[in-house]
Amino acid sequence: MKRDIKSMFLSELEDYFSSEGEQRFRAKQVFSWLHNGKTAFSEMTNLSKGLRDKLDEEFYISVPELVDKQVSETDGTEKFLWRVGDGDTVECVLMKYKHGYTVCISTQVGCRMGCVFCSSALDGFKRNLAPSEMLDQVLFTQDKTKRVSNIVLMGIGEPLDNFDNVMRFIELVRHPSGMNIGSRHITVSTCGMAENIDRLAQYDVQLTLAISLHAPDDKTRSMLMPVNNHSSVGELIEAGKRFFHKTGRRVTYEYAMIDGINDSPEQAESVSGLLDKNTHLNLILLNSLDENTLKPSKEENVRDFTGILKKNGVNFTIRRSLGADIEASCGQLRRRYITCR
Repeated sequence: MKRDIKSMFLSELEDYFSSEGEQRFRAKQVFSWLHNGKTAFSEMTNLSKGLRDKLDEEFYISVPELVDKQVSETDGTEKFLWRVGDGDTVECVLMKYKHGYTVCISTQVGCRMGCVFCSSALDGFKRNLAPSEMLDQVLFTQDKTKRVSNIVLMGIGEPLDNFDNVMRFIELVRHPSGMNIGSRHITVSTCGMAENIDRLAQYDVQLTLAISLHAPDDKTRSMLMPVNNHSSVGELIEAGKRFFHKTGRRVTYEYAMIDGINDSPEQAESVSGLLDKNTHLNLILLNSLDENTLKPSKEENVRDFTGILKKNGVNFTIRRSLGADIEASCGQLRRRYITCR
């Protein structure tokens, strides 16, 4: 079987070329072509035809197929549905900010975490994405006028449930001969796998860690997020503290405000007691789904909640909602596509 060349490190390509009696510098040429979005070895014009043919015999270049694209009429957010090599579909979203373009990518086909407010897990978990399939979402979502400067791993799937492939992707996308996107421009979002947060901290990569909190107590959080039965609120907060002490990077906690579930004044006080000066709270108005009855918090509840946070000195922002008119929340477009097939 042919091997996935785009998932290989430059050092691995160098070793391959050396073992085949080729000059090692050829590896950097191939690596650069791949990370510039070339889709065939025949396009690598600084390689001999014999070498191109040899590579084509031993390796394949992953190339996604665009199934659907939606563009928000309100804010220009673009959502893409890609079909990957084996016919599975994944989503990613391109968002424009003052600092440039951010792409939010998927890390798995489906999800096994079962968060009740998210569409990603409604059709179950199928498989992990390869590093090349994550890289492709970045390479083929951007174009000549919309170059990606920031990457968020917050689409379909749990990144830390696909730990090894995610870490390989991060190393690939950071490489100076590739996309050369700095660690501080990469955000990894997790629903709360405390032991894998500790694993991530050991890599000491200066990325941003975003932890989905969504409730300050175990009873409420377990109802919303079954993963809490594995890593409790207290264990999650402690893992976040260890991450900060190891990396020096402030941890962001995500909190989707849900009417009557997690938006009471008492819960605002509890959230305040969990977080310290080395954290940042990102409040998000819930995006309603047809599959459940959960609704976003009322305006007055948000006002009271944030007033308590402010009184207690919590660092927080209310995240700007993008792409609501194009089903830009995780898993919505893929689920509609699967349902209509």
